[in-house]
Amino acid sequence: MTPATPGYRLAAATGLHRGDRAYQQDQVSVMAHARVPGCLLAVVADGMGGKSGGRKAADQVLLTAAQLFERYTPSRDDPAEALKQLVLESHLMIKLTAMTAEEEPHSTVAALLIGPSRACDVIHAGDSRVYHFRGPEMLTRTKDHSFVQRLVDEGQISEDEANTHPQSNLLTGCLGTHSDPPVSLHHIDRLEPGDSLLMCSDGLWHYFTPRELGAIVHALPPREAGEMLIGKARHRARGGGDNLSLALVRMEAVD
Repeated sequence: MTPATPGYRLAAATGLHRGDRAYQQDQVSVMAHARVPGCLLAVVADGMGGKSGGRKAADQVLLTAAQLFERYTPSRDDPAEALKQLVLESHLMIKLTAMTAEEEPHSTVAALLIGPSRACDVIHAGDSRVYHFRGPEMLTRTKDHSFVQRLVDEGQISEDEANTHPQSNLLTGCLGTHSDPPVSLHHIDRLEPGDSLLMCSDGLWHYFTPRELGAIVHALPPREAGEMLIGKARHRARGGGDNLSLALVRMEAVD
């Protein structure tokens, strides 16, 4: 937990579960800035690539994030450029890892960077998502780089149909592929007390509507909300669940 501006604080929690898979390939981290109060970086990476390959890719995303954040100075550095660098450097390092291994490691990434001014920048590649809630209401969410999202955008299927589409796990962009990853940035001018930012892999969001997510993250403290989300996702997966990961950050007023 790290202080934000006077009268507010940032409360955060993470959650990680192997689901019904043989290997855990997701990784998640929330990092408070070592020198600047109210500055925070959160990252979710969903690794893909069989056995240890996906975990190596996700580990590389978090290692790169930690190294970049250690050098990051909010008063000097541009947050959107820092997030872009995180994605591109992680992509390069994953590709280099693939050259020395038999696996083909890939990873999604969803990351957000909150500054001491209460501004927040978001980046993602793949189908790990970032949701922004004000109270229980969803204001925005990232759009997946996936085949079914393209079908939704083109009006061929609905959001509900996308969840049960047989090709729902087919990505159009991520880290570690031959093509450069998509770099989708979003800026939030100012977080307000009661705002929550939920980042999660598809192993979690697949089982919830935005309304359900908003109700849970608003009603409970971050740690309890994360535990409830993972518990409900595990129940709804009925023994066929993917790895799941989440990071939840909430801006809270201090009395």
